[in-house]
Amino acid sequence: MNRLPLRGKYDLIVVGAGLFGSTVARLATDAGMDVLVIEKREHVGGNCWSFKRFGIDVHAYGPHALHTNDKSVWEWFCSFADFTPCVMSPIANYKGSLYSLPFSMRTFYELWGVVTPEEAARKLEEQRVLCGNPSNLEEHVLSMVGSDVYEKLVKGYTEKQYGRSCKELPSSIIARMPLLMTFDVDYNHKKYQGIPTEGWDAFFRCLLKDIEVLTKVDFLEVRSELETLTGQTVFTGPIDEYYDYRFGPLEYRGRRFEHEELAMSNYQGCALMNFTDAETPWLRTIEHKHFVRSNSPATVVTREYATSWRPGDEPYYTVNDEENQERYGRYRDLASRDERVLFGGRLGEYRYYAMDDVVLSARRCFSLIERRINV
Repeated sequence: MNRLPLRGKYDLIVVGAGLFGSTVARLATDAGMDVLVIEKREHVGGNCWSFKRFGIDVHAYGPHALHTNDKSVWEWFCSFADFTPCVMSPIANYKGSLYSLPFSMRTFYELWGVVTPEEAARKLEEQRVLCGNPSNLEEHVLSMVGSDVYEKLVKGYTEKQYGRSCKELPSSIIARMPLLMTFDVDYNHKKYQGIPTEGWDAFFRCLLKDIEVLTKVDFLEVRSELETLTGQTVFTGPIDEYYDYRFGPLEYRGRRFEHEELAMSNYQGCALMNFTDAETPWLRTIEHKHFVRSNSPATVVTREYATSWRPGDEPYYTVNDEENQERYGRYRDLASRDERVLFGGRLGEYRYYAMDDVVLSARRCFSLIERRINV
């Protein structure tokens, strides 16, 4: 169903059926509120959405797995789906040479042939380029890990991701860089880690069960009509677009995904392979069957490209430099005085969110909704 609703008013309209919006809608519905969800895309789940090919769950917009130390968040996710354990351990491909991620003893052995933590620490110390007050990302990373790690595993990937030289990027983009002096492959080191066994699409269908959802509806094109149906809206789209770019557009990086179906059982032997050289045009390849160890005789591989962005394109990653943060602050101050709408999620709050943090933020948003509606 994608026509506009004709019945009476709603306690709450949620704009966006991604994880933040769907969580708020579920909490509000369970509290007895009459909720309508508006989704611009033709499917629910936002960037977490997945689809099936050869029995393989394909992550349409890049890999999404839950990693958390919060037992209540884990149990909340598991109340809507069974989860299969999944530990993220990407492989870095630099001009055909392979290195383990995260940076660990495996990586240091592959780089330098060192076999003990003492040898690795000594090699890192030799490589470091000391800088008392790094003024950009290049200086910052060189001072932490030195030239080999920077040149082979950081520089090319990061510059493709952001579309800028590391010399032009703020050091805050990589605030810290874990260096594991163990032969560890766990990228997140969280107590609870997994992916829905039947896929994210099935998870979201269960999460939104019995909630009215309208897909293929652009809220901003019909907002005047929809806003007459409720006194409270949760908006998870771009906050600058909601306010007609009053202070200018916020900046994002885009993404392009190419999905390829292959008549082979195993293409690359791992779920994620990051291409860290500058010459390879894509950021990484994703072989989806390895997330849950599918036995399918075929496979699906996705190439993920970082792209430039302009208003009207699909926004993916925020550009958190000083100028954009200042501009977002002005939108946030404007929103704080708007009693009819609350903003949430990566676009509404202009920030990167891990999945567990999305749910915690949605819970806080729902608490505000309860106070507003009950006043």
